[in-house]
Amino acid sequence: MLKEVKTIGVIGAGNIGLGVVCDLLFHGFNVVLVDNSEAALKKASQEISQTLRFAPIIDKRLKAISDESEIASRLNVTSELQDVKDCDFIIENITEKRELKKALYQQLDTICRDEICFAANTSCISITEIGGYTNRPTQVIGIHFMNPSYLKLTVEVIQGDYTSEDTIAVTRTLLEAMNKELVLVNDLPGFVSNRISHLFMNEAAFVVQDQLAKPADVDKIFKECFGHKMGPLETADLIGLDTVMYSLEVLYESFQDPKYRCCPLLKKMVAGGKLGKKVKKGFYEYN
Repeated sequence: MLKEVKTIGVIGAGNIGLGVVCDLLFHGFNVVLVDNSEAALKKASQEISQTLRFAPIIDKRLKAISDESEIASRLNVTSELQDVKDCDFIIENITEKRELKKALYQQLDTICRDEICFAANTSCISITEIGGYTNRPTQVIGIHFMNPSYLKLTVEVIQGDYTSEDTIAVTRTLLEAMNKELVLVNDLPGFVSNRISHLFMNEAAFVVQDQLAKPADVDKIFKECFGHKMGPLETADLIGLDTVMYSLEVLYESFQDPKYRCCPLLKKMVAGGKLGKKVKKGFYEYN
């Protein structure tokens, strides 16, 4: 079993990946951030620097990191997957597409040391299935970080059918160092949080499609009547409408249950490039 985790490889520089990177940096880890898009990496560097400086204004438990030389010494932003070869733990956050994940994990299997654990920050794809993409299924686990990770104190952790107790122990130690509590659940597509939350988001899209209410009114009901911090459509915009759609497709394919049928409005928005906050237009428009 790996004795110490100091450097984390984070694969994927989308919204959730950036939050995870900042969370790790706030808690003293070194990070190698990998993405195959140079534009995404350039944007990531800017956003990470801003978050490290300003997030502590929102959460006083965090200590601001404003020294650019310190950030540079602890964060390697790269398009080369090979750069994770010396990392002590891997957290994967790429698009919810089986073929992409399979290709990535097969590469990681050859690059990373034999004792390294892989954590899939996946929305819906089974952890057991992802473990099957590798030669180390006992060292594959799911860590479902919520967005933004650095403001959340609890994470959903998923044990696949072959995930070992050692892997769970390494993961627990990592999360404790990040001041997080874990809820350990078993493995079926969507796990607990996304099997439930994606039904909320999808049905909220149907409500808008059927012209029962405008997005702001749907979200207001959830926030002011149920006490949710964000409404389902605000949440969908934050996650990315394409990610929500892909996740619903995985759930529908996995369970063959019509309740996971993706709302046609959601599909149309994705096809039209309205992907949510990351492109400044989804159910809402952003400056």
